[in-house]
Order: sequence, then C-alpha cells, then structure tokens
Amino acid sequence: MEHGEAGVEQESSKHAGARGQAGKVIDLSQAGKGNYVAKRGFLTEAVWYVVEACIINNKLVPSSALRIALLRLFGAKIGVGCRFPHSLRVKAPWNLEVGDHSWFGVDVWIYNQTTIRIGSNVCISQGTFLTTGSHDMTKTMDLLVEPIVIEDGVWITSKCVVQMGVTIGRSAVVTPQSVVHRSLAPEGVYGGNPCRFIRKRFDY
Repeated sequence: MEHGEAGVEQESSKHAGARGQAGKVIDLSQAGKGNYVAKRGFLTEAVWYVVEACIINNKLVPSSALRIALLRLFGAKIGVGCRFPHSLRVKAPWNLEVGDHSWFGVDVWIYNQTTIRIGSNVCISQGTFLTTGSHDMTKTMDLLVEPIVIEDGVWITSKCVVQMGVTIGRSAVVTPQSVVHRSLAPEGVYGGNPCRFIRKRFDY
C-alpha cells in the first residue's frame, strides 16, 4: 500500500471513531408542542386538509376567486383585488391576514402555525416558503412559533425562505433563493443566505 493511501485510511478511521463517540442527543420522543396553540379543532383541520389538497393546491383549478372564497370561509382575512390564480399551500387559513391587491405565485407555501400578516400591494413569487415555526434545538426540540409580518409594497422573489419572527419592512425586496432569518428595514434590496443588504430599492 502506498504511504499516501495509508494516511488516507488512518484519517478515515479517525473520523469514523469520532462519529462513534458518545455525545448529547435530544430524545425526540419527549418533544412537545412548546408555545404552539391550535386555534381550530381536529375536524376543521381535517376538512381543510382535504379542501387544500383538492382545490387550493390543485394546478387544474385556475380560479383565484374560488381560492379566495374558500380561504375566507375557513377564517382568512383577505382584502380586495388579491390574486391567487396558482396552486399554493396554506397550513392554517385562520392564521392568515392579507391586505389589498397582493399577488401570490405558483407553489407558494404558507406554513402558518401562528399568524402571518401580509400587507397590501405585496408580491410573493413562485416557490417561496413562509414558516412561523421551528424547534428548540438546544434543549427539548419542542415546537416554537412566532408570527411573520410582511409590510405593504414588499416583493419576495422566487424560491425564498422567510423564517419565524421576521418583519419585512415596507417596500423591501428579497432577491431569489434568499433566506430571511431576521427582520429587514424598509425600502432595501436584500439577498443571500443569510440575507444581507445589497442597496436601496428607490432613487429619490
């Protein structure tokens, strides 16, 4: 065996040994609901699951009006002139508030275990994921939830992730495939993972 190959084998064995060492592991069987509070009963959630799968998240249903009517029926607050022409997912419509004239692209996923407030004239482009939940990764892996606020005039472009507890300021823009892990000031253009300020949106 060549000396170089022997060195690689020893290094590989060292890493394998390190992986086998005892270390702290959180017992997921003990994880709880944390600060999550269900606002609807099991039956309502079950019926919504069927409606979402058959109509809201169905690419063969091109009707924005039908989606809006069903979201409102299940408790969503949606203003006038909004556009939901494409398939999307909404975990809990009773936790969704949308202002006027806001647009939603195909495959947007609104994972709102608690409130998501979206202002007026907001554009959320295709494939974006908004999530109000995470886990207590240092202690119990309990579910933790915090609301998301997206102010008027914001544009979240394609395939972005917006995490719990974030406020995106008025008329901010988030560039494609960015991860928003903290609040963003108004009128900025932001991008990257983690999301960082790039420039101002408007020239005054």
